[in-house]
Amino acid sequence: MRTIYYIDGFNFYYGLKKSINQIHPEWRAFYWIDFLKFANQFALPGETIEKVKYFTSPPLNSGKKSRQSALFKANDLINKDRFEVIRGKYYDKEIVCSNCATKFTKPEEKRTDVNISVNMVGDCALGLVDKIVLISADSDLVPPIEFIKKHFPNIDIKIFFPPGNFSYDLKDVAKGKKVVRLEQNNFRFRNSIMPDEVFNHDKTDSAKIPPEWK
Repeated sequence: MRTIYYIDGFNFYYGLKKSINQIHPEWRAFYWIDFLKFANQFALPGETIEKVKYFTSPPLNSGKKSRQSALFKANDLINKDRFEVIRGKYYDKEIVCSNCATKFTKPEEKRTDVNISVNMVGDCALGLVDKIVLISADSDLVPPIEFIKKHFPNIDIKIFFPPGNFSYDLKDVAKGKKVVRLEQNNFRFRNSIMPDEVFNHDKTDSAKIPPEWK
């Protein structure tokens, strides 16, 4: 069984951030994980994790952007073509204060849910996947899941909720199948933590954990 993981990076990252405060400070260490190794811990007999697709937008803050880049580079060095980042974009959204009518702009992430939808449906249409694992609590992803269930009934679909996040709409579309709440899987996170410095196969390149994540 060929399985692809589709990770809603915004949901996933902020779920981990929330868990640091609400569950245990040790969750900070889980920023620095090998995503393919994490996915493999959920694999059933006969199941192969073909790829992990991570959907996000580059942070506007330079420090956050540098840390995100280090994480992606480390996963790329370890997993090569089995890890892929699909990027969205931030756009300025005009906000009007309801009290004083002052206008200001706020950056808003765009394209992520559309990118996830297109990739899930596209992979099904191209015959690249037998099982989908969606890691998200974004109810905007209900329509593509419903589409896949209707038009590709042989595709198995699993919903994983990021730490601290949950969606009744996504739970309902799972139609009685057991959903996974990742805050109950801290041992799998722990088993997936990468070394502080990650090297490629011939040790000509490396990526280091950001000091803030230690």
